[in-house]
Amino acid sequence: MIRKILLSFFLLGILLFLSRSSSSAQTTDECQGMSGQQKVDCYAKKVNELQGQANTLSSQVAVLDNQVKLTESRIAANQQQITSLTLDIDTTNKKIDGLQESLNNLSKLLINRIKATYQVGTIEPFQILLSSNDASNFLSRLNYLKIAQQHDRKLILETTAAKNDYSNQKNILEDKKKQIEALKKQQEAYSVQLVQQKATKQELLRITKNDEARYQRLLAQAQAERAIVLGGGKEIFLRNVNVGDSIAAIISGTSGCSTGTHLHFSTYQGISARDPNDYLSSKSFSYSYESSLYDYYGTINPHGNYPWPLDDPIVINQGYGPHGYASRYPGGIHDGIDMEGGSMNVKAVRSGKLYQGSYGGCSYGPLNYAKVVHDDGLITWYLHTIVN
Repeated sequence: MIRKILLSFFLLGILLFLSRSSSSAQTTDECQGMSGQQKVDCYAKKVNELQGQANTLSSQVAVLDNQVKLTESRIAANQQQITSLTLDIDTTNKKIDGLQESLNNLSKLLINRIKATYQVGTIEPFQILLSSNDASNFLSRLNYLKIAQQHDRKLILETTAAKNDYSNQKNILEDKKKQIEALKKQQEAYSVQLVQQKATKQELLRITKNDEARYQRLLAQAQAERAIVLGGGKEIFLRNVNVGDSIAAIISGTSGCSTGTHLHFSTYQGISARDPNDYLSSKSFSYSYESSLYDYYGTINPHGNYPWPLDDPIVINQGYGPHGYASRYPGGIHDGIDMEGGSMNVKAVRSGKLYQGSYGGCSYGPLNYAKVVHDDGLITWYLHTIVN
């Protein structure tokens, strides 16, 4: 009996080992053995393929993992180019030094030859004949003068060529230096991107608690917020409102794809998102996250002249833009600003026509909202609210 139990455990261990080996073989990273641009292209292809798969937490994590690998391979390829260009610059510098020395030597030779030729050239052929021992000596001295003149012309051509080559090498050197500067700037951008991509994955896992159901709820919220902009909500016109009028109240708790109490405020021109920072006036507010994550949670840099839709004190939950937390939104852009205020009261930031709307594609009941259409076609949206 004991033997049978031990045998069963032994067979189970073999099956588990084979299963892991099989799983490991299936997840082999074929890009890992490559280098340079080939590796970059391989990871870029993998990211594109993964982004086309069903939107699940595991597929999203796989996309983020491969985006990290893609950026790392770009950094490595860039570094190879920088190293290669550095060696080229060293070679070019040596070539320039050699050309400078050759140019100096040729210039000295040319000056000496011109002096010698000039001295010989000032003697008349008759004087050469009188000072010659015989006809043969006379012809030799005339022939020497001719050869000297030909050599001078050759020196002039060589000096000119060396001068041109020196100028060309200097231009090549400057071009290579500019290429290195551009690559170094690109390297800095890739390094920042890499940090953001790693933070994106960690934040995604923190928010979802590595739970597929929670991720799908967050995804549904993002899709619902976009769906109403595209005309997916049921709306009715209520009344005209003025700036500062009370138009709605924030819904407390979970509602309409939202798992927390907040106002999602966004600005659109038709179906194109506009940065709310361009419209809201500068004011003091705080963040519901640590300062090191400001950029990660989107931009909050108001420089318009509209009043804010909530009373102070205002707390920002998430900003506008293509930051890490926005990866679940269509196009990877969080189209508004999530905020809480000193009260639940929501006010119109501009005068216009007030609409009450509702979208039913959420697990926590309908996504209710208010929207105000302004005379110039701008639309301000106030999501997760009940209209007054």
